[in-house]
Amino acid sequence: MNAFALATPVPMSPSALSPPVYKPSVLLFSPSTTKTCKIIGNRKTKASVSVRSSLTSQAITFDPFVLELAETLEDSVPSSSSSAPPPLQKLREASSESLLSTPWPSRKDEPFRFTDLSLIRYSEIRPVSQLPDPSRLSGVSVDTQFPCLGIVDGHVVKSMSNLSGLPEGVYVGRLSELTSTSIMDRISEIVCGLNDGDLFWSINGVGAPDVTVVYVPEGCCVENPIHLAYFSIEGSYKGSKAMHVSNPRVLVLVEKGGEIDIIEEFSAQNGNQCYWANSALEMVIREGGKVRHSYIQSQSLGAAHIKWTSVQQESSSTYELIEVSSGGKLGRHNLHIQQLGPNTVTELSTLHLSVDDQTQDLHSRLVLDHPRGYSRQLHKCIVTHSQGQAVFDGNIKVNRYAQQTDAGQLTRSLLLEPRATVNVKPNLQIVADDVKCSHGAAISDLEESQLFYFRARGVDPKTARRILVFAFGREIINKLPYPSIRESVQRQIKQLLDSAPN
Repeated sequence: MNAFALATPVPMSPSALSPPVYKPSVLLFSPSTTKTCKIIGNRKTKASVSVRSSLTSQAITFDPFVLELAETLEDSVPSSSSSAPPPLQKLREASSESLLSTPWPSRKDEPFRFTDLSLIRYSEIRPVSQLPDPSRLSGVSVDTQFPCLGIVDGHVVKSMSNLSGLPEGVYVGRLSELTSTSIMDRISEIVCGLNDGDLFWSINGVGAPDVTVVYVPEGCCVENPIHLAYFSIEGSYKGSKAMHVSNPRVLVLVEKGGEIDIIEEFSAQNGNQCYWANSALEMVIREGGKVRHSYIQSQSLGAAHIKWTSVQQESSSTYELIEVSSGGKLGRHNLHIQQLGPNTVTELSTLHLSVDDQTQDLHSRLVLDHPRGYSRQLHKCIVTHSQGQAVFDGNIKVNRYAQQTDAGQLTRSLLLEPRATVNVKPNLQIVADDVKCSHGAAISDLEESQLFYFRARGVDPKTARRILVFAFGREIINKLPYPSIRESVQRQIKQLLDSAPN
């Protein structure tokens, strides 16, 4: 079963749909070196992108912009050596190899059909190689009552972190500071386990200065959530071509029967500064494990925010995601989940809000391969600006052996301006024959019948609309499990809606 719904698309010129024309480059690999040579036309320059030393001679044609970006990223992190943890070496090498053979995406590529990446493509990318000066961190703090880890421009800041009170055996911190050999070995087995990650997944793997590890041992229930607070300090103002990029990476391993709640919060610090936060989270939940994941994105309205979340669930495990995204000029969440055993539960709830010239994009993929899997996905978005856009591409695949699966998917969108745009593509693929599955899509503005109750009681139309619009999004916000986080998000969403034209 496939469904496609398109609401009031914004006309685009043919040139906007055509990708930039690049002159092909050829990489020649030598088995005796880890360096590469870049040949553009008749000009030869030396590059410094590491690849697997076991590669035999071969040629790959790709985008010169990607090569230049890869070189810049690799120069910004310490070179791989015996001092780097083996999982980090493995991640960088695998990501470099993948990155070199992946072109920059264009509108002709189906996953980016409705996503304009020109904000990044035509900028001068500058990786943030080290923490900002301590004086610039004085006004940045983590307002939370939970154990927390402060992450600034991809770097963990100990002065902003408080991890006291964690149960014995739980580790939260940098991979490079991990002293447990057994945990290091288990992490090495799963790092970079996603096989179908895109260009941005590989960029993160090359540019990540370190990996933040969250480890929960077998049978351990962590009562308080772990709050990962992300901040972007380095940025440029409107009119500058410079774009600073950070690549925070998190790896979560929950052993058999373990339970934990994780809060990821991306906050704006510098108004409408332009920067690129390219974040990735890799998660493995062993048999019977439970993870509740809250993801809040409220970055600068001039920023590009691209997020990868990859989750592998073993039998009888549970994963719940609650997402509220309202920031970024370009916001995209790539969400890939695979159920690797029977009796597995996956629940996904998302709210996207575009109150400016913004794109909020969710590309999700859920694969069910085993019997008695359960999944629910609810996606909601509100677009209040005439040039605002939301994109939903949700794919649920129920494979042959996933009998007695119960899967549901629903996307609902509010368009509050005549030229506002939502592109939705709910996709439910069923190969098994003993299943209970459903999906649906609804796109509309508020109708007069919905406003009648308030108008009949003397409430003016403008106030009535704001009440109904907030109530539409509150269904997702109320799923956030902790009152302090929930109230903070409610205040933020109300302020954004109050500032919107409608």
